[in-house]
Amino acid sequence: MPFGSRTSLSAIVFSCLVTVLCGISLASARPESVPQQSGDRQAAALDFETYRTRIEPIFLKQRENGVRCYDCHSVLNTRLRLEPLSAGNSSWTEEQSRKNFEVVLQLTAPGEPMKSRLLLHPLAPDAGGDPVHTGGKFWKTQSDPEWQMLAEWVRRTNSAPLPATMGSKSQAKAELDFEFFKTTVQPIFAKERPSHARCYGCHIASNRVFHLAALSPGLTDWTEEQSRLNFQSASQLVVPGKPQSSRLLVHPLAPEAGGDAFHSGGRQFASQEDPDWMALAQWVRAASPPGSVDSPSAAAARIYITNSAGNTVDVIDSSTNQVVQVIRGIELPHGVTFSPDGKRVYISNESESIVDVVDRESAKILKKVALSGHPNNLTITKDGGRVLVGIREDPGSVDVIDTKSLERTKSISVDGSVHNIFVTPDGKYAVSGSIENKAATVVDLNTEKGAWEVKFDRGVRPMAFEANPDGSTRRIFVQLSGLNGFAVVDFASRKETARIVLPVEPGGFGSAEERLGTPSHGIGVAPDGKSLWVNSTVANAVFKYSLPDLQLEGYCPLPVQQPANRAPLGAVPEWITFTPDSQRVYDSNSGARSVSVIDAKTLKLIDVVNVGEVPKRINTLTLP
Repeated sequence: MPFGSRTSLSAIVFSCLVTVLCGISLASARPESVPQQSGDRQAAALDFETYRTRIEPIFLKQRENGVRCYDCHSVLNTRLRLEPLSAGNSSWTEEQSRKNFEVVLQLTAPGEPMKSRLLLHPLAPDAGGDPVHTGGKFWKTQSDPEWQMLAEWVRRTNSAPLPATMGSKSQAKAELDFEFFKTTVQPIFAKERPSHARCYGCHIASNRVFHLAALSPGLTDWTEEQSRLNFQSASQLVVPGKPQSSRLLVHPLAPEAGGDAFHSGGRQFASQEDPDWMALAQWVRAASPPGSVDSPSAAAARIYITNSAGNTVDVIDSSTNQVVQVIRGIELPHGVTFSPDGKRVYISNESESIVDVVDRESAKILKKVALSGHPNNLTITKDGGRVLVGIREDPGSVDVIDTKSLERTKSISVDGSVHNIFVTPDGKYAVSGSIENKAATVVDLNTEKGAWEVKFDRGVRPMAFEANPDGSTRRIFVQLSGLNGFAVVDFASRKETARIVLPVEPGGFGSAEERLGTPSHGIGVAPDGKSLWVNSTVANAVFKYSLPDLQLEGYCPLPVQQPANRAPLGAVPEWITFTPDSQRVYDSNSGARSVSVIDAKTLKLIDVVNVGEVPKRINTLTLP
């Protein structure tokens, strides 16, 4: 065999060592944990477009030692055998990508990241990975953004088959609007941004995946022919209808806004609300296939999640289920609520015993309002005039903040240290709950004094409210310490009238997670008033009850965590919120650092969004 260079000789020697030491060869059997599936079946399960735009570039990324996955896996006899790049090219052609895709499919178990060798082999052993990877361990934890990206791709399955022959390039050309690109999108690439080089400055280089035609001397705009070449190049990096799966939009977007971890051209877009990013997204969304347009109500809502063990609040766009904004600098955020006009966000801050008043659009803190003690949850009156903050200290009080002056004006005495505080559907009352005093106190918001209370035999946890046809409060559903279910309180008679225990099955969780003291935490009535949703840590599920008859309609299982050498752990569900149209349910999972998205009609898990440390309180802002 001729040896053409020192590089090829090294590769052959290294290949022999790998074969001897690790027993890796093309003839090796697949890992037992990876199901033996045909290429067609797996191709129908995993999305090729996401693979090509977001997963495949990982193989070309330089690691700390300057070596890429590609450097070994394009020359060695390994299970992951990548196509050699054509001379002078820095990325694969679509035909080559499809060959790589077929190889990658043999190393994945659709829907199961922890059974996919592609994710386990380069993952550190103490994070659940394989004992040895000759190329090194790229991911120290499963929290690594790159590993999470791969895991999300594997989790998301699609029963629709891939196009038989033509790929994304021909689809994109056929579906994306050239005129919109030419008049609105293309000028973005030549735009000068503060402290940034223009996209054009780098992307006229011939070796760029996204290549722009060089402007003719003396001209500031492209010709029609050049624009069509630019359109063709840009289209290859776009998944029509899916901005968050399109590398053209994700690569220059800041990581905290949902972008890639690194872009050599810098963070061109700080958030998905940047006007230029929104113009790009509009171009991509306009190519959505029939029936894929988001409902207006879903597109106009933001889901806020406080990461209770961190210093951030994540904001999810309900139309895309992507984190589009991160509020920073609030250590130990607890509750979150909003002004009626959607311009302000109020967040209770446990570390400083204050309420942070945040500008919604900029995510900047406008003011810090001092409280009388350590806060827990908070809420706002229907007219937006007062923010009510539960104080988690004895003897028990609710602080009142005037939203015009942004000053604390009063503390209302209640029965016991406050865990949660809510405003009733008609806006006439606030209801506080105390774990220690096992009481729910109803406060008259007209007099700002306690009106009556209900005593329980257990600590009071989250609550939800059912309204009468005239809008007045009919019932309170109260979760209690140690109860895998909830109590029912009749508001008119001021008495507990029933206690509902959730089904025994599913079960088996909660003990290892040390959450049996709060087996059921998180409850909510859908905006249309037709259903009650209840979390269960022991079931690792969310249950749905019809209203007003409280008949069990079913449940949705939540994701299971699979730590190395341990039994599966539950997600540890915490709080519940909804889209304004009641079509989707959002559940925060404190143990899994995620938010589950549930289809309210089918009770199916349709998405999992990764967020920060120990996410708990969750609330919906309907944008004006």
